[in-house]
Amino acid sequence: MGGANVNPRERIQFAYELAFFPPRLNGLWNRIRDGDTVSEDEAKALDEAALLHLALPEDCHSQRALERLAMFQAKSRAFGMPMFIRSVRKRLNRPALPDTAVPARLVRDIALPPLARR
Repeated sequence: MGGANVNPRERIQFAYELAFFPPRLNGLWNRIRDGDTVSEDEAKALDEAALLHLALPEDCHSQRALERLAMFQAKSRAFGMPMFIRSVRKRLNRPALPDTAVPARLVRDIALPPLARR
């Protein structure tokens, strides 16, 4: 994620990439597997990535952002992203998350990097 001082917007962007962009989660996993430490900001972003796979919230102010999140959730299932995130969080001994729905503060209209095509 880079940098000691990460602003909330950068962390949410990173959380979306961890949640819905397989190369980003694979990169973090490879670092963990190789014994690198994970910063607190990266761990929090991983927690937020897990939250992004929960049920959609009812109190969202942006229909466009909510629709994009729903599309990301649906497409990520093909890659097994929710289970992969749970496994990485377990490896890092992250605490259980009490939420049952995506917190409204995380519902943002965020774009992801394009997946490379052969």
